[in-house]
Amino acid sequence: MKAQEIKNLTVEELKGRIAEEKASLESLQFNHAVSPLDNPMVIRATRRNIARLLTELKSREVEAAL
Repeated sequence: MKAQEIKNLTVEELKGRIAEEKASLESLQFNHAVSPLDNPMVIRATRRNIARLLTELKSREVEAAL
């Protein structure tokens, strides 16, 4: 997910995407533990997407507090 796409999301959409990505990450990690994934870099990409979403959410919370 690109930075511009993340900035266009509302706070509720950000929270929803974070929940979806976390569920996806959990599933990927479980599947990888059972049998190796074809592309384990997907796990890294998912973690980074979660971090990007959380960073945007936190920055909006800080702006709202000011």
